[in-house]
Amino acid sequence: MQSDVVGGREASSGGISGIVVDSPISTWPSSGPPGSSGSSGFSGQFDVFGNAPSVWPAFLMGQKETPVRVLLVDDDPHIRLVIAQELMADVRTLLVAQAGGVREGRRAVKQHDFDVLLVDLNLGDGDAFDLLEYVRTERPSAQAVVISIMEDDDQVIRAFELGATGYLSKNSWFRNYSQAVLQVANGGASITPNLARRLLQRFDHANAAETKRRQPDEADRLSTREKEVLRMVASGYTSAEAGSRLLISSMTVNTHLRNIYRKLQVRTRAQAVRFASLRGLF
Repeated sequence: MQSDVVGGREASSGGISGIVVDSPISTWPSSGPPGSSGSSGFSGQFDVFGNAPSVWPAFLMGQKETPVRVLLVDDDPHIRLVIAQELMADVRTLLVAQAGGVREGRRAVKQHDFDVLLVDLNLGDGDAFDLLEYVRTERPSAQAVVISIMEDDDQVIRAFELGATGYLSKNSWFRNYSQAVLQVANGGASITPNLARRLLQRFDHANAAETKRRQPDEADRLSTREKEVLRMVASGYTSAEAGSRLLISSMTVNTHLRNIYRKLQVRTRAQAVRFASLRGLF
């Protein structure tokens, strides 16, 4: 079966409630996107009052003319439909294809250009890890977000090690998948808050044992500014948001990130945060 290419946009399905997760990208005013008049028509619920962010700064990915392209892989047709309708209802995201398993997903990865892979952890003919490894080889510039009904810490860590920049609980993120996609596309990370806290606690416990084996110079690899940038990344801020808080440009933040990757010998933001947490670098 060929992957299902989606065209056009549909109205968002109603009646599905979910936990609204506060995010730095969810606080823009609502007077309509650049070049538009009146309401933007965004359907995603992005703040506690139900107001959708509609003014989208030009420096962020996800403009109306150039939306973030998404490949959706989930073996549950109902869940896939719900997520697809949400993505198609937001002008900042474009669903380029859908697939129901690893085999279809691999085919879609080869056939379609996309910015973010949104993939269910458990698929009928495999799991998300198979696709994460494949995407890392075939589409190294693409971001990946794993979605699951479970929040198993070991699976989350493995997903991050394979290059994922988000891990979401299905029950908590209904009507917020567009937000998650935009977050990772703009350099941030999307993760359920409770899971993030558990992982940080786990890293803290692992750090005590790891410190004994740490080389003396590891704690000195990063400069004070680089540690500040890494803390911002660990908190889910984009480069632009981190720069604003640190009073430096987003280009300077990205330069620091490249230096961090080089010093820690990692490839992704998630790997850098995990490395630094385990080794007590901040």
